[in-house]
Amino acid sequence: MLHLQTFGDLRLIETNGDPVRYPIKGLLMMAHLYAGASQELSRYELAQFLWNDVEADLARLNLRKLLSRIRETDGGRAEMPFDFTATTVRLNTQVVSSDLDIFRAGGSPLERLNAIAELTQRGFIGNIKPATKLIDAWIRAQRDAQALQLRQALLDALPDAQKPGAARTISSAALQILERDPKDEQVRALLHRLSGGSSLNERLPNGDDHARVQVKRSETGETPADIERISPMPLILPRLVLLPPTSKHADAGLALANALIEDVTIELCALRNISIVAPHTAGQIRRDSEKAAVVARHSIAYLLDTKLSEEGLFAQLVYFPTDEIIWANRFAMTPDILPRQRRLIAQQLTMSVARELAENEEERLRFEANPEAYHAYLVGSSLMSKLTLPHIRRARKAFKQSLSHKADFSPSFTGLARTFTSEWLVTAQGNNELLHLAEQNALRAIERDPASAAGHRELGVTKLYLGDVDASVAALHLAEELSPHFADVIYSHADTLVHASRPDDALAKIKKAILLNPIAPDAYLWCAAGASFFLEQYEEAIAYVEAMKDKAPAHRIAAASCAMIGDRKRALFHRQRAESINPVFDVEKWLAIVPFKEHWQKELYREGLLKAGF
Repeated sequence: MLHLQTFGDLRLIETNGDPVRYPIKGLLMMAHLYAGASQELSRYELAQFLWNDVEADLARLNLRKLLSRIRETDGGRAEMPFDFTATTVRLNTQVVSSDLDIFRAGGSPLERLNAIAELTQRGFIGNIKPATKLIDAWIRAQRDAQALQLRQALLDALPDAQKPGAARTISSAALQILERDPKDEQVRALLHRLSGGSSLNERLPNGDDHARVQVKRSETGETPADIERISPMPLILPRLVLLPPTSKHADAGLALANALIEDVTIELCALRNISIVAPHTAGQIRRDSEKAAVVARHSIAYLLDTKLSEEGLFAQLVYFPTDEIIWANRFAMTPDILPRQRRLIAQQLTMSVARELAENEEERLRFEANPEAYHAYLVGSSLMSKLTLPHIRRARKAFKQSLSHKADFSPSFTGLARTFTSEWLVTAQGNNELLHLAEQNALRAIERDPASAAGHRELGVTKLYLGDVDASVAALHLAEELSPHFADVIYSHADTLVHASRPDDALAKIKKAILLNPIAPDAYLWCAAGASFFLEQYEEAIAYVEAMKDKAPAHRIAAASCAMIGDRKRALFHRQRAESINPVFDVEKWLAIVPFKEHWQKELYREGLLKAGF
């Protein structure tokens, strides 16, 4: 017997578990025949299914070549999976079984629901990009039919909902259905009856059968409106994934924290303006090493990331397209209080996430209303993750392209401002024209969107390099007030405080930014190294530089730190690296450019650089 696996990866497996090297088109043909009402089709029908994008004669030729390859593959078998005639192809189901049999199997309603739910959550033919529109349409139709069968299995299992373990099975299947179709109100209501009612509906103002999400009160003091009143419901709802918590210690607390996040997932299903990713998918995303790529592939807009530690459950809501942390909080979760406070914590977490989602929706809808400008902006933002001159200039080109699609797109003005200040830093030539261009673009961003922290952040950074430290601190303080959980804003504020001769405040603030953004960008670590140097914590400064993936911008501060502790060998290493990147660097010229509010900082940095041999 051979087994055709169609969910997850499409593949053919021997009885002993070994995979069979089979042509992809052959596997698609096998799945098409197995899933059909009849396991026999004409050669013409199969040729059109597999190659409907080419001429009919070429499609038939391609099919003949495919069948010839299959005969070679199956040549040593006692029984063949296919029977070929001059005009037809028939699948021999006496030789081939499939996971599709689960949809036809019997058993109790709960067993059948559990089996179908476990199967469908892996995704039908998830590893193949459809080669033609007809294949794509067939795969979509199969998934739709399977979703209907899952829904029917859920309804059939409802009479057994009081049996042990049944509620969890039914809830999991309901979440899976809502992930695919957030507008299925019957399943939504069923889910909330199983969970004991929605705390979201109970606690939100104007709670009724259509859970409302409160948004910010306008400047005119008008009554808050729900999301549906702000703008029409988008055709594709934004998706939220609640990643299960991680912990350095596998203990009972982690199991309870996982259960809590499942509670919150169910609660958030009360929202009509968000699509919730089911827990199974969330678990897969958490385990995937290429998390960002998976999130992008699933078109997920928001992530709720959670971590459990001795200090409690840390949760942060991230807007994925811009990597902005729009909310973060910590919840006490000691073993003695967690069991009885689980419901209360779930309610608090749910309310906070719902509120922040609502407040961020206007920005998301504004972004997605201009997809070409938004896409070019995202390209530029991704390039700015590396502080090299080629990356900076390519990013600038992308931001300009974004503005060619939408001339008043505020985020692209902030991106342009950042490219000019970054080039000023990397070249270290004191070119004030770059800073004036940065200032102009930051002001344009603020003019178009004064409530956005991003424009004020770029203005603050530019003011710092122009030597107006007080104006820089003021702009970044305002940016942080506008977005108190935006880690990049907190980092920039910390960087300015270093230059404002407040390295102790700067270090505390950059540590907060790193807490909000634990896989910290190199710029955060560079800032922390600078703050540590001016606190004369040279070993700590070196450790921050060593943690950077790309140490190129920080070789000077590392060389100075090594020199201050008498480590001449490492100081020489970092100095040589810095000189290879910028061979014309001059200590006095650089110190004349870099703004420090108090003279002692300049003298301490000069001492370190000269000791390092610059």
